[in-house]
Amino acid sequence: MKIAIINGPNLNLIGVREPEIYGNRSLVEYLNELVGEYPDVEFSLFQSNHEGAIIDELQRIGFSYDGIVLNAGAYTHYSIAIADCIRAITAPVVETHISDVQARETFRHVSMIKDACATMVAGFGLDSYRLAVDWLIEYANEQ
Repeated sequence: MKIAIINGPNLNLIGVREPEIYGNRSLVEYLNELVGEYPDVEFSLFQSNHEGAIIDELQRIGFSYDGIVLNAGAYTHYSIAIADCIRAITAPVVETHISDVQARETFRHVSMIKDACATMVAGFGLDSYRLAVDWLIEYANEQ
């Protein structure tokens, strides 16, 4: 099984950025441990602060991977281009957020990508990624 984890803007700063919201642990450190927990899954990890690069990566893997964990960061709230891309690819995408976006600023309550994604996981800290991977594995087993 092949699963991609794609992270958007500013997620490379997890561990130093707003620790009261995102914690003190590095996202890279967490994801490397996560990869070790799933020996039967082939992971790819990608992060970009650029919308077009995220779209390019979704298009590159979106027809050959079994699933995508996507934390689009702020692009979640206004990127119709990413939503259109998700609709165009065949791999199921799990919208993923570290924080509970519904408990934050009002503008974060709106997701432009929500309807294009298979499901959403949010508010479980870094474990949101693990829960998204678990969902993709279960989804694949049901197909």
